[in-house]
Amino acid sequence: MAKENRTESRDLSDVVSIIGPGMQVVGDCTSDGVVRIEGRVEGIIRAAKSVVVGKDGFVTGDIETQDLIVAGRVAGTITAQSRVELQASCHVEGDIRSRRVKLEEGGRVEGRLHMGAETAKQEMPRKGAGAQMSRPAHGAPQKGTPQGLQEPSRSDS
Repeated sequence: MAKENRTESRDLSDVVSIIGPGMQVVGDCTSDGVVRIEGRVEGIIRAAKSVVVGKDGFVTGDIETQDLIVAGRVAGTITAQSRVELQASCHVEGDIRSRRVKLEEGGRVEGRLHMGAETAKQEMPRKGAGAQMSRPAHGAPQKGTPQGLQEPSRSDS
């Protein structure tokens, strides 16, 4: 019998790269597929498909991906083009920019949240670049009033 040729190329988006418990990576990580972090990473993580930060995972650096799930800790800016899922055990210190965000009760976020279809495509301001603030739209909440918590307007007649 003839042996089958096993040199078929694997689709790189199916590859899962794992940074296991007890492993520490210092430097940037780039993948065409999925990156799962159960250890520590100090650097930028870029994954074409998705990034999963496990419960014991810790990332010090920015994350850029399509989809992101965080159960552990992230200290850096998150940019996900499709969605971010923040589980109850997560702790994020940094800005989050994504089309959709799901935050489970108990999850902690210290930073700004930018959501919407165009938001994930926009680039985050660089450190020291001085972010430009836009003027609020007509009817938007004024400075010091959290959005969604506006006081109702009164008409005293």
